[in-house]
Amino acid sequence: MWLKDSSIGRKLLMSISGLFLVLFLTFHLVMNFAMVFSPEKGGAYDAICGFLGANWYAVAGTLVLAVGFLVHILYAFILTLQNRKARGNNRYAVTARPKGVEWASQNMLVLGIIVVLGLGLHGYQFWAKMQLPELAHQFGMCIDENVLSNAAYGSYHIAQVFTNPIFVVLYLVWFAAIWFHLTHGFWSAIQTIGWTNLVWLKRWKTISNIYTTLVCLGFAFMAIWFYFTLQ
Repeated sequence: MWLKDSSIGRKLLMSISGLFLVLFLTFHLVMNFAMVFSPEKGGAYDAICGFLGANWYAVAGTLVLAVGFLVHILYAFILTLQNRKARGNNRYAVTARPKGVEWASQNMLVLGIIVVLGLGLHGYQFWAKMQLPELAHQFGMCIDENVLSNAAYGSYHIAQVFTNPIFVVLYLVWFAAIWFHLTHGFWSAIQTIGWTNLVWLKRWKTISNIYTTLVCLGFAFMAIWFYFTLQ
């Protein structure tokens, strides 16, 4: 099948999965802003978390999201290794960055690793303490009552994480890596799909930079806001 066996097919799969994750990032940002306007326990943010919870549609969404991440990460590594193998020793011949080549485009693998590590931390601090205990309880596993009672309250977990300055700094580093990753990855994915030409390429780069900056500034703002208001 050319989608997984050819270089173009792999790039297409990585691009489509990447754009899907961009949509999720936008949803996640909008959802989290509910916590800014309603930070109290049982407020609007907790209502959203309760609506999602461990319901079948939330579990299905989580599985689709997990597949999207896995596809994107897997093909990113495959294409990086493929490109390095194709260049061979020539990749050591030039140390200066060619004119017009973004720093992010030459360091997508490193940025991607930082993004994945941040994702792992985020998943442990939230998904593993919210949806996972509820799922385990539904399957008859014995879950600590304190853990189970707080599972549906996202405000509780946000307060636990973002009142710790170490985690705030780690998340800010994560957001910075996402910014670098997306400023190149967003428009590059659009280009791979074919929704661009010489005129629209510059426009998509501008749109990519504006979108990515707004999203990452939004997440950074919330991390800092949580730290100073939830103490």
